[in-house]
Amino acid sequence: MENVIVINSLWKKYKIGQPKKLGDALPLFLFRQKLKEFWALKNINLSIKRGGRLGIIGPNGSGKSTLLKIISGVTFPSQGNFTATGKVAALLDVGTGFHPDFTGRENIYLYGTILGMELHEIKQRFDEIVRFSGIKKFLDTPVKHYSSGMYVRLAFSVAVHLEWDILLVDEVLAVGDADFQKKCLSKIEQLLVKDKTIILVSHNLDLIGKLCDQTLLLEEGQTKRIGKTSAVIKYYLNNKTLNS
Repeated sequence: MENVIVINSLWKKYKIGQPKKLGDALPLFLFRQKLKEFWALKNINLSIKRGGRLGIIGPNGSGKSTLLKIISGVTFPSQGNFTATGKVAALLDVGTGFHPDFTGRENIYLYGTILGMELHEIKQRFDEIVRFSGIKKFLDTPVKHYSSGMYVRLAFSVAVHLEWDILLVDEVLAVGDADFQKKCLSKIEQLLVKDKTIILVSHNLDLIGKLCDQTLLLEEGQTKRIGKTSAVIKYYLNNKTLNS
C-alpha cells in the first residue's frame, strides 16, 4: 500500500521572544539583544501508509502539536521536507476555523468551506452534521456563547462528514463528554474501514491504544520510539515511572 505521508529530516525552529510589532523590536535593535532559538522538532523521519492509524504521544512541549501543524500546512519546517498525498482535514484547536459572531448554522458552512467542501456537499450533509453534533437546539446561537465541548461537537461533526483522505486530530476529543467521545470513537472506526488515514495526538493512552496500530513517542522534539502501539505505550509508561 502506498505511503500518503512522507517526512524526511524535518526540523522546526522558533525564536523565543520574537517581537510581533515594530515597536517591540526597537529595544532588541538598540541593545543588540539576541533572540534565543528553540528547536521544537529535530530530524523527524516518518512514513505513513494509506489507511494507517498513527498515534503521537509524549510529554508537554515535546513537539506533537507542531508536527501536526506542519503536516496540515499551518506552519512550515525550518529544514527538511514532507509530502501529504490527498485531502487533509485537521482538528487542531477548539474553535479554529469558527467565527465567534456567526451562529452554529453559519459556521457549519464556513468551516466546511475551509475544510474543502463544496456548497452542495455541505447542504447535502447539513442535517446529518447537526444530528451527529447534538446541538440542534443552539444552531442559531452565535458560537461565542458555546462551551468548549459544544465547539468540539460541531467542529468534529463537520470534519468527519467531509470527504477527506487524512484526518489530523490534536487532543480536541478530550474536551467532549464521555458519551460524545464514545460516539466519535465509533465514527472513526467506521471511517478506518474505508482506508482513511488518521493521526491522533493525545495524552489519553487508552484512546491511542484503541485507535492506533502504530505510535510515535516524541521527547524534546526528537523521535524516542516508534512502532507497535502497545510496545511504545509500555515503554513510555515504564520510563515515566523510572523518571518520576
